[in-house]
Amino acid sequence: MQQRSSVGDLANQLRRELDRYSPGGKLPSSRALVERFRVSPVTVSRALAQLAAEGLVVTRPGAGAFRSQPRADTSPAGDTSWQEVALSADSAAELVPRTVDASGVLVSLAAPPPGVIEFNGGYLHPSLQPERAMGAALSRAGRRPGAWSRPPMEGLAELREWFAREIGGAISAAEVLIAAGGQAALTTALRALAPPGAPVLVESPTYPGMLAIARAAGLRPVPVPVDADGVKPALLADAFRATGARVFVCQPLFQNPTGAVLAPDRRGEVLRIAREAGAFVIEDDFVRRLVHADAGPLPRPLAAEDPDGVVVYVGSLTKATSPSFRVSALAARGPVLERLRAIQVVDTFFVPRPLQEAALELVGSPAWPRHLRSLSAELKARRDTMTAALLLNLPELALPHIPLGGYHLWLRLPDGTDESALVAGALRAGVALTPGRPYFSAEPPAAHLRLSFAAVAGTEEITEGVRRLASARPAFEDGAAQADTGV
Repeated sequence: MQQRSSVGDLANQLRRELDRYSPGGKLPSSRALVERFRVSPVTVSRALAQLAAEGLVVTRPGAGAFRSQPRADTSPAGDTSWQEVALSADSAAELVPRTVDASGVLVSLAAPPPGVIEFNGGYLHPSLQPERAMGAALSRAGRRPGAWSRPPMEGLAELREWFAREIGGAISAAEVLIAAGGQAALTTALRALAPPGAPVLVESPTYPGMLAIARAAGLRPVPVPVDADGVKPALLADAFRATGARVFVCQPLFQNPTGAVLAPDRRGEVLRIAREAGAFVIEDDFVRRLVHADAGPLPRPLAAEDPDGVVVYVGSLTKATSPSFRVSALAARGPVLERLRAIQVVDTFFVPRPLQEAALELVGSPAWPRHLRSLSAELKARRDTMTAALLLNLPELALPHIPLGGYHLWLRLPDGTDESALVAGALRAGVALTPGRPYFSAEPPAAHLRLSFAAVAGTEEITEGVRRLASARPAFEDGAAQADTGV
């Protein structure tokens, strides 16, 4: 008798055996399946649920599981070609077409094929996630009185208070809204602050997901260059004057993708320039909890130093936990807070209360600071491993800045390199990369790569991934040579 330990294995076996039963026929009992396959009742239950979700079986409480009746023939596909005309006509009437290009986001969300090392991931590897702590928090949250009732529209008061303390300064719980992850919070902020067709200033390079949000809302991203000390204030002031923009989106801490931290002498300048322009600053504080062990004290959020309501703050728990732990905060002062609240309520009503309760349980548990300490040490070790491996195997790739936080490195490729050829060649060698082009809202100054060290299993996989990348060197050497010869 063969033992099967996984839900997927058992579901596959049951799927193969379904032809033994006529439509409507009863499958063996759960107890019989437990004894036959030597698995737990939970595994049997989940395998049957998977087959039920696929429409292959029907489960009836107290009666068992039965093979489903065959599906009726589906009708032929209709003709949707008319939509090309309708969508094109809609775009033609807009100042800025709202065509959504999600490629820059999908590259860090899509799982690579089996055996491919994930240098393109945007989240922590499961081994870095506080899975046990999150599971325990969710279990405790589900037993809280009222855990399944409707939450306040703004979010649970205790969770808003926690985020307010994390932001610091004079931010109060009354100025915080709970949102469903950083992406949703950024969407709400941009919709609240800029009308369709308006320019919005963005760092260059910057997070592709934010560029996609802006374009989907009909906004016009205008790049402001970033260096090792963050956005350049003089160019920011020029951009405000030239465009009349009323919004600037920035990541002052461990900027994505460069890893830069806004320099102390630039922080006040950015706020002053925005205030004089009558503009808002959307502060995307997305990886504050992914600080490396050697970083030292972190600067406070810009929102903590802003008494005038210039900053609309976005902070999230997702990056430090799991892609499915989508809890974030929007913080703002003044009349804009009501507009943010109204848009969020219309779009999503509220964040599910069990998830908010679980967030409270997690951040209030002793496991939370332990997780952040171990994560900090592990991220530093991974960063150092990747940096050393790149210097040894690919010294021609320029690494202008080694970050002290975040989960990736930003590399400049040799002049003339074909990013697409390199990404394709690396994938053939067994490593998935993130090309640099989607991080620029206008023409990039050079070819780049962003390499994540957080989505892989460990330092050994990082070393192997860089070795595979080095084996793909001809892919970008050929591209550079063709550029030099004009081919």
